[in-house]
Amino acid sequence: MRWCGCDVGEVVVSLGELGVCGIVGICRVESRRDIGLGSIQRMLGAIRHRGPDEAGVYLDDRIGLGQVRLSIIDLESGCQPIHNEDQTLWIVYNGEVFNYVELREELEGKGHTFYTTSDTEVVIHMYEEEGPACLERLNGQFALGIWDSQRCELFLARDRVGIRPLHYTMHEGRLIFASEIKALFTIPEVRRELDPSSLDEVFTFWTVLPGRTAFRDVHELRPGHYLKVSRGKVETHAYWEIPVYSRGEQTRSSPEAICEQVEKLLLDAIRIRLRADVPVGCYLSGGLDSSGIAALVAQRFNANVKTFGIRFETEGFDEGVHQRKMVSFLGTEHREVQATASRIGERFSETLWHAEKPLVRTGPVPLLMLSGAVRQADLKVVLTGEGADEVFGGYNIFKEAKVRRFWARNPDSRGRAALLEHIYGYIFREPRMKRFLPSFFAKGRDGLDDPLFSHLLRWENTSRIKTFFSRALGAAIGETDPYERVRQSLPAGYGKLDTVGKAQYLEMMIFLSNYLLSSQGDRMAMAHSVEIRLPFLDYRLIDLMARVPSKWKILGLNEKHLLKKVLRSTVPDEIRTRQKQPYRAPIAPTLLGDGAGDLALEMLSPRAVARAGLFDSAKVERLVKKMQRLDHPGEMDNMALAGVLSTQMLHQRFVTAFPASLPEVRPRLIVDKRGCASRR
Repeated sequence: MRWCGCDVGEVVVSLGELGVCGIVGICRVESRRDIGLGSIQRMLGAIRHRGPDEAGVYLDDRIGLGQVRLSIIDLESGCQPIHNEDQTLWIVYNGEVFNYVELREELEGKGHTFYTTSDTEVVIHMYEEEGPACLERLNGQFALGIWDSQRCELFLARDRVGIRPLHYTMHEGRLIFASEIKALFTIPEVRRELDPSSLDEVFTFWTVLPGRTAFRDVHELRPGHYLKVSRGKVETHAYWEIPVYSRGEQTRSSPEAICEQVEKLLLDAIRIRLRADVPVGCYLSGGLDSSGIAALVAQRFNANVKTFGIRFETEGFDEGVHQRKMVSFLGTEHREVQATASRIGERFSETLWHAEKPLVRTGPVPLLMLSGAVRQADLKVVLTGEGADEVFGGYNIFKEAKVRRFWARNPDSRGRAALLEHIYGYIFREPRMKRFLPSFFAKGRDGLDDPLFSHLLRWENTSRIKTFFSRALGAAIGETDPYERVRQSLPAGYGKLDTVGKAQYLEMMIFLSNYLLSSQGDRMAMAHSVEIRLPFLDYRLIDLMARVPSKWKILGLNEKHLLKKVLRSTVPDEIRTRQKQPYRAPIAPTLLGDGAGDLALEMLSPRAVARAGLFDSAKVERLVKKMQRLDHPGEMDNMALAGVLSTQMLHQRFVTAFPASLPEVRPRLIVDKRGCASRR
């Protein structure tokens, strides 16, 4: 359907199975250059996987907006772009606002009229009522763009914790934005070049720092932020920050009272995330977090829920026994994905196309495969357990920080050092590691006053991989200090937090949104047009737990103490009390085995490495030979292999051999208002 014209009174509704899970746009900030329909269509073509059901475009003399949609809510009348009553505001939107039902009732009480039943239309009316302040009222996961055609203002926003992505770049007076970077690169003039400083961050923190991407001059709107283009200016503002409460501001409620609050909020977070016009499934790893969500869904909301899990060949990675115990306990219809070494190797390059940043792990690949299984089961939405470790205190690094600080008070104590064996029992089983690890952890005991104390030892260890950087890359990075960039970004109240609180903040700020929710989350799910929903990251739960003293989150060395209490009658004790098993996937057997094939060896060859100019070809050649020779290479060698290969592949896919053309999307709805201003 095409709509050309300026009649404000005309209403357009496109019927059929509709949706949006990917957005793009080009806005003239200072440029006089026209915005063509073809440019928007090419951008949409690059992200068609995010929304295969429907596409729509809005064009006027200042902006072009586009969307592709995955049908989840309002299958019949939600075609975007959507407008307000007088068609002065237009929105493209990726995600869900889960409390849209309640907000709609409020808006109707204020006189707003609706022509769809979608949450998207609720958002645009909320913006019409409250402006940017409306973001504080939205409980959801979203990236959105709103165009005010009267004021000629563009408003972009992203959800609080960064579940949904949104990237942008400035080029010749135009702001170009999209859900994924590859859409930006369909504009021929946009430079495609890896950013040396970003590579420095990836090989330190496993990912880039907030607001950055792997590519030069391409930015990601930070979680909890909005961007506004008005009168030739581009400004960003925060509307939400990770909550920081000093000990004096934290709750004095009993653990039992806190658990009551947690259970109430968690159930409500699940309830509103089950709002959809399609069936909703659950990921089930066999750990506490996913088991808890699946159990609450099955027991309280939907006994017929389908579950999905990953299986590995290698015993140290596989949690199949625990998955099957939960499946038997819940009686769910369960599907398993066999993540063999060869299959992981085969899908590594595809994973990088969607991740759009280097990876020092292979963990995202099985999650790509898992979302494929969900799609094959004709599901579009799954609930997952991500976020529980960050919110409730579940990571080993939190406990490790406690032990190292405790150990530092009595450095000669063998008993205090031995507590590390309790945390890392799966590593200390190896005699060689049992001798090595105490001395490794001892290195960081003298940095107690450093605000990065909990993570600095780990980051410095990862940074050893930088020895593979070429001289040219090292020179381009220069003397910049990635740790100092983190220190300078910390909020004023950070110093009032205790050891665990600081560690939780760092994990949420850096690892959560930029790796866990991106490389392992949205990107891997949307590669197969699947939406993940994360009840543990409901902002109400985040705020509540930020007010809880650390002693109740980690009781001694018992992680997620409160969550375990909440789930006591929901999850079997053998699942609830078992030691946490970190999610990992094998590296060397997958990247140098039969699955990866000739492509991996070609990308790691001295000729290819020298041509890209990012790594020292001689060192990489020695690494590959070493990895081929050893049965059990060390962790740093594994991470170096993944990091080098993924960067080489990323450079090849996005810089030197980016597709000359991608299939253009043919939108069903085109709203073309070009020339309207001149005819008024």
